[in-house]
Amino acid sequence: MNPTATVILLLSLATGTTITLMSHHWLLAWIGLEINTLAIIPFMTQTPHPRAIEAATKYFLTQATASALILFSATMNAWKTGEWGITLLLEPFTLTLTLALMMKLGLAPLHFWMPEVIQGIPLMTGLILSTWQKIAPLALIFQIHNLINNNLIVIIGITSILVGGWGGINQTQLRKIMAFSSIGHLGWMLIILKFNPTLTLFNFIFYILMTAAVFLSLSTLSATKMTNIFTSWPKAPALATTIMLALLSLAGLPPLSGFAPKLLIILELVKQDAMLISALILAASLLALFFYIRLTYILILTIPPNTSNSPTTWRMFYTPLHTTIMNVLALSIFSMTPTLLSII
Repeated sequence: MNPTATVILLLSLATGTTITLMSHHWLLAWIGLEINTLAIIPFMTQTPHPRAIEAATKYFLTQATASALILFSATMNAWKTGEWGITLLLEPFTLTLTLALMMKLGLAPLHFWMPEVIQGIPLMTGLILSTWQKIAPLALIFQIHNLINNNLIVIIGITSILVGGWGGINQTQLRKIMAFSSIGHLGWMLIILKFNPTLTLFNFIFYILMTAAVFLSLSTLSATKMTNIFTSWPKAPALATTIMLALLSLAGLPPLSGFAPKLLIILELVKQDAMLISALILAASLLALFFYIRLTYILILTIPPNTSNSPTTWRMFYTPLHTTIMNVLALSIFSMTPTLLSII
């Protein structure tokens, strides 16, 4: 893609997200979401392949449906209340707006578009879709969380964690696995939103860093399928090790970074006497743990028959600086947990 076009589209993404974050008006928030949607579509279609065009079409239709529902609900709410304020919502418009925002995020049971879209687009575009595109809808849900029915949030959160675990078990495509991982992590964020919104923001920061580290590492290896990562150890042992640690961190194993938000969420749920919810999400997270461990097993503990015995195959392998920095951040942020919590 032309560098000028790339810069313009990235600035459009930043502008759309900023407009939504700064708005107290539903119409401005909707405009920001629309700018975000339209700015990422050229990134999806930069590879002229039918699969990419299909993914972009699915994404556009889904996001257009959610945006239409947001605009309709906000307009009807303004008609009833006389105000366009984001926090001035009446039923049933709170419900329809919440479902539309959850469709934009890709939360279950409105998640069907997300694995298919991420599977059909490049890894770097998948990174943007899994991280940056979540900021604006999540910020809107964050603002109206006091108005959302608690049972709805819990049901959708648990469903997302279950779908994120079950969906990734039989996958061999790395992009689909990361899509289901995203659905599961968003479920964790949603469940704790009503009890402690600070933990949702804390979990989101960790999620962005860990997901970015995995996507950048996979992009460096040009790996889109499980068979592509078989040979990563002889080529780049250091990068293979950091990918393994990042994946286990996404799984939430101690003492890695992903353990901190999950531990704090479980402790908060126990404090709120939500023992059944805690047991359910712990059981559901074991499903996701299976495919994370399967990936690390393939990455580190297996050697394909066609691997060269020459030690020089990996010495010329270059890991980009931004990939190295993101991996270091993702693996070292666990030690900054108290500082982050005090800032948030």
